Amino acid sequence: MTKYNIGDIVQMRKQHPCGSYEWEIYRTGMDFGIKCKGCGRRVMIPRPKFEKRVKKIIFSANPENTNS
Repeated sequence: MTKYNIGDIVQMRKQHPCGSYEWEIYRTGMDFGIKCKGCGRRVMIPRPKFEKRVKKIIFSANPENTNS
């Protein structure tokens, strides 16, 4: 199981309408708060849906927790 942290930048499987694949995590818990790096749009997404849609972590705010 991958651990996600506030400040991580992740690549999603589907492109946002603005054209960006990159999102920054600003809230974790039962729901994830993510912010589009292209247009700044903020959305809340349930944890299971988020974990299913993430392709990879591009940048980790806490590098020692990336090796799981």
